[in-house]
Amino acid sequence: MNYRFRFCIPAFVLSIVFATLTSSLGRAEDQAALKIDLADGKFLMVAPAVWENVPPKSGIIQYEFKAPKDKKEDTARITIMQATGGIDANIDRWIGQFEGVKDSDVKKEKKDITGATVHIVDIAGTYKESMGGGPFAPGKVEKRENYRMLAAIIETKEAGTIFVKMTGPQATVEPLAEGFKKSVMEVKSK
Repeated sequence: MNYRFRFCIPAFVLSIVFATLTSSLGRAEDQAALKIDLADGKFLMVAPAVWENVPPKSGIIQYEFKAPKDKKEDTARITIMQATGGIDANIDRWIGQFEGVKDSDVKKEKKDITGATVHIVDIAGTYKESMGGGPFAPGKVEKRENYRMLAAIIETKEAGTIFVKMTGPQATVEPLAEGFKKSVMEVKSK
């Protein structure tokens, strides 16, 4: 009997099993990522798998998520909506939602992607969260210390303006920041 042949078969079988499992895991991750239609289906955004879809708190919000999905408290809130208004006016409004933050304290990026321009704003400090009423009819304000907002304005020529905003405790938002930026920078027109 050829002993070399007997030992090669298990190694060969193991390599096939490993390749199959790796391939399956990759597909499972792809399926776990959330595909979001924006601007009446004209654009596609793929959200990180750690985002969990939840019912929007306001009627003007098209999509709302919490992240990370396996956490009960101190999660970040992610909202997506299509709206009007100037880029600078919205950024100024977001800065105004933080106590004592000046324009010079805010990190801003602007990138051109296929079919759109993305403006990303990164603000940290004491967040003045409106408890009901929405951004244009605020209710009671709750101050949240050590908060961070990552917000993106996706400016398209044919589909208007899309706003994607993540707000939460700095310690929660920090590990989610890269996934947020990747999602908005890789928005694709269909």
